[in-house]
Amino acid sequence: MRHAPLTPGSDPFRPLPATPGARLDGAHAALASLRAEERRLERLGLTGPLGRCREQIRYWEFLAALFALPAGAATVRRCARGSR
Repeated sequence: MRHAPLTPGSDPFRPLPATPGARLDGAHAALASLRAEERRLERLGLTGPLGRCREQIRYWEFLAALFALPAGAATVRRCARGSR
């Protein structure tokens, strides 16, 4: 299955936690589990699964960066663009 998570903590279909801090913690936990899996796959020399793992790491890095933004950051940026 192409979209199956490599680790239980990195399942992108699980519900997001309600609070911003919990969402960021969940993203960091997913990244930790994926990085451990990445090391394991490198040791085993499994290039296909390693590529999928790295794709999932990029996805969770994006989410972690998004969750780390201060509340309202996107709104401020939109208002600044609209005033030009």
